[in-house]
Amino acid sequence: MKTEREYRDEIIRVGRLVFDKGWVAANDGNISIRLDGERILATPTGMCKGMMEPDDLIVLDRQGRKIAGHRERTTEINMHLTIYDLRPDIRAVVHAHPPVATGFATAGKPLNLALLPEVIIAFGCVPVAAYGLPGTPELTEPMRPLIPKHDAMLMANHGAVCYGEDVFQAYFRMETVEHSAKIQLVAELLGGPNVLPRREVDKLLDSRTRYGVKPPSSGEPACPVAAEEYGDERVTLTRNELIGLVDEALRARGLA
Repeated sequence: MKTEREYRDEIIRVGRLVFDKGWVAANDGNISIRLDGERILATPTGMCKGMMEPDDLIVLDRQGRKIAGHRERTTEINMHLTIYDLRPDIRAVVHAHPPVATGFATAGKPLNLALLPEVIIAFGCVPVAAYGLPGTPELTEPMRPLIPKHDAMLMANHGAVCYGEDVFQAYFRMETVEHSAKIQLVAELLGGPNVLPRREVDKLLDSRTRYGVKPPSSGEPACPVAAEEYGDERVTLTRNELIGLVDEALRARGLA
């Protein structure tokens, strides 16, 4: 077991990484570690995650009441407590606003396409939890059905949250979420992604044991979405076919 001071140092290190990567602005985001069955070590409200010191962190009980520290708790601590309550295997939570992943969240688009082997093995997919007012129980209610089944999720019109067996695993999961969002965005800009077929997805999911990946659940249908479910919505026309369609539309309106 690590000392509380070591856990404080780990949160400070992750806070600076999150800030340096541009995943938070001003006082955004929050990080926590479950110290034991009764205590949570967490970042306080109103502080830049890149400018914290170990003594700025606060200790809370499992009901979210502050029991140590000179700063105040974040109003989003209930999100962390909900994750710890629903996932006994989780020891740390990282919440941030990585720009590209948050762009997907504000568009209501999950990261659920079968595009990258590493992401398929690690997550299957990254769903979007419906919007809830930050700092209220409305924030966590849409998350509850997703927390037992996923290690990362987008939060509609808000950001992303990842969690793991320690704070570095939670941070690395956030890094993977943002990296995969960037790649999917580029694929969309280049005309659309090439989604892997179901047979390849199944091979990757079956390889989890070989890579030591323990998914939180046995999986969900179409998570991730394979080529057979995704389909191809693009329509290809020759020049003459396009001219014919335009002429037909003009004639129907008496313009040709």
